Amino acid sequence: MRKKYIGNVTSDKMDKTIVVTVTNLVKHPLYKKYVKKIKKYKVHDEHNSAKIGDKVLFIETRPLSKDKSWNLKKIMEKTS
Repeated sequence: MRKKYIGNVTSDKMDKTIVVTVTNLVKHPLYKKYVKKIKKYKVHDEHNSAKIGDKVLFIETRPLSKDKSWNLKKIMEKTS
């Protein structure tokens, strides 16, 4: 089973690549307070269709470059 994540596009300046930020709320083990964990992924976008601010679904794939091993599945929400 391939991993799937939903995140927001933060950069589309590269050719056929977008940077997607995924935010999770994690409970701190000692202080029991929820902390935001933010992780960035480089995602392959074959048709350069996603733009900054779009909400996208992406899945795991074979390594495409040094740090790109994710593929854009679909754009869930477009920004106006």
